[in-house]
Amino acid sequence: MTASKESEIERIVQTLVNAIAQRRLKPGQRIVESKIVEILNANRNHVQVALKQMALANIVHIERNKGAFVSQPSAKEARDVFAARRVVELGILEQITPEKINTYQKELTTHIEEESLTIEKGDPHKIVLILTSFHRLLAKVSENSVLMDILDNLLIRSSMIEMLYSRNAVPSCASCEHKNILSALQEGDNKKAVELMVKHIEEIEEHLILVDEKETSFDLADALNAI
Repeated sequence: MTASKESEIERIVQTLVNAIAQRRLKPGQRIVESKIVEILNANRNHVQVALKQMALANIVHIERNKGAFVSQPSAKEARDVFAARRVVELGILEQITPEKINTYQKELTTHIEEESLTIEKGDPHKIVLILTSFHRLLAKVSENSVLMDILDNLLIRSSMIEMLYSRNAVPSCASCEHKNILSALQEGDNKKAVELMVKHIEEIEEHLILVDEKETSFDLADALNAI
């Protein structure tokens, strides 16, 4: 596969993933190949490869003669995803040293400031994206690319789970808790940071009602054009 083809497939994947992460594409919603080709001005073969990659990551599922659909996690899968997040995110925190915090200090500070500004503006889709990005940023700070890849997948699936099961319209991932976790890491107190992260993830999970609910879906074109 050429570099240009890989880049194009990654563009398609990332656009779809962002639409799911921002809750513009809903669990169970059909993703029509021809519409993606038209909306993203993409090659159909590239779209098919992108969807297959997403299916391998459990972000979409492909049904024969029906096409691709955004995955619709079960209640058990929801519990499993959050259990996995606890393991992975604690592993990430344990690898963050004061030296690494210093290296990424400016980026971390900027991100916390952007969280506050985004929350003030009140756009729920952008709030979801910025709050989720904090967890990805910590993975970046850990400088463990394997854990970062695993966490990326878990965060996308977490977003789908929250769309299905959350009792709140407002994202339950709180910026103030992010600040406390970061403060502990800046002080070199990884034990405290781990305790705060465990509580943080548990509180997100506590806002879930594990029963199936139907939600109104965005039109595919509206979802992708908004990214």
